[in-house]
Amino acid sequence: MSTDRSRRSFVGHAAAGFSTLALPGLAQAEVKPAQFEHGVSEPVSIEVNARPIPFFEPRDRSRVRFGSLQYRSGLVLTSPHRGFGGLSGFRFLDAKGERFLALSDQGTWFTGAIRYDGGRMVGLADVEAAPVLNAEGRPITEKRLWYDTESLARDGSLVYVGLERVNQIMRFDFAHGGTRARGEVIPTPSAIRKLPVNKGLEALVFVPKGKSTPLAGTLIAFSERGLDADGNLVAFLIGGPSPGQFAVRRTDKFDISDAVLLPSGELLILERKFSWFTGIDIRIRSIPLKSIAPGALVDGFELFRADLGHEVDNMEGIDAHVTDDGETVLTMVSDDNFSLLQRTLLLQFTLVE
Repeated sequence: MSTDRSRRSFVGHAAAGFSTLALPGLAQAEVKPAQFEHGVSEPVSIEVNARPIPFFEPRDRSRVRFGSLQYRSGLVLTSPHRGFGGLSGFRFLDAKGERFLALSDQGTWFTGAIRYDGGRMVGLADVEAAPVLNAEGRPITEKRLWYDTESLARDGSLVYVGLERVNQIMRFDFAHGGTRARGEVIPTPSAIRKLPVNKGLEALVFVPKGKSTPLAGTLIAFSERGLDADGNLVAFLIGGPSPGQFAVRRTDKFDISDAVLLPSGELLILERKFSWFTGIDIRIRSIPLKSIAPGALVDGFELFRADLGHEVDNMEGIDAHVTDDGETVLTMVSDDNFSLLQRTLLLQFTLVE
């Protein structure tokens, strides 16, 4: 088996949440939280190197259109800093698609800027890693199981973080210290804490208060694979005028890994699945925000799908920005699980339909 094929097989396992690969030795290792090895205890500037990905489908280098998306550029990111990786959440801090806030599943913030050349990503600059802090100003990783920081949403200077293993949500006010801000646990429906320990809170989206929608001011929380009685994916409306629970129709055994709200009012859901026969698949579905309400079962059409024949990995984060030319650009990031067999990818596409 080639090195590349071996890596891709492992990617599929990781994307499905099978971090132990069903081997006794790895199963034991998985019990011990990895934050002691990959977390940081204080803010530190780090070096991040970038290698371009010129083609999204190496088998057909002339192809740039994939469903409703057009490939713009991509980077393979590496760093000599052992804490870099495990990226599970990604949000832009500006409208230009440059300054970003990323979140590691080991309780670490990453901030920096994407550098462009002619619209193509060429690298990262000014990257800093900092620990996610609790209300006492201590790294949340000091508390058992509070390291699995998987989801990220922004409401202006307020930042929300979902912790999957304890199924809690923390809120940070970046107006008070940026990544040095202290987090507080916010009240959530009791049903959230009943989600599966390792398939719980996986995606957060905040609907801006100024938006003309009944969900303005609502935090939407999606589970990775928390299922209702009908086998659909459980999601929650927190705060806002109509709090409650709804479901996303689960099809083809895909799980949710992140979501983003476009200025148009479309909610895009990033999904993934693993099969021993086909490996890993990545999908993006579009769901009208107006269809979401307490008790609703929502569904949407597929915009994009990719597999191991494309330059994908364990894609876990997605965000969007609009260029000066009016193009909607989607940015996706992958979680390498701190494995030498996986990669941290940063991919950008233009939404063309």
